[in-house]
Amino acid sequence: MDTISQRELRNDSAEVMRRVEHGHTYTVTRRGVPVAKLSPVTDDSDLRCVQPARRRVVYSETARVASTISSEELMTELRDDR
Repeated sequence: MDTISQRELRNDSAEVMRRVEHGHTYTVTRRGVPVAKLSPVTDDSDLRCVQPARRRVVYSETARVASTISSEELMTELRDDR
């Protein structure tokens, strides 16, 4: 198992993740003190999807709302609430 500093992980994260995908395991250190272990995910690991991913909202497809008052009037009204 190799040791890698937090700074090295931050600066070379893409390369480190590629190595982890290929089976490397790292001990991550902060100021020389071990703080985490970075290892590949195996089929028998305890990583479960608690909440499945949802489809992203595409706001460009949302219908536009036409306002009956101008932006200036709206802002004046909001400022008056202070």
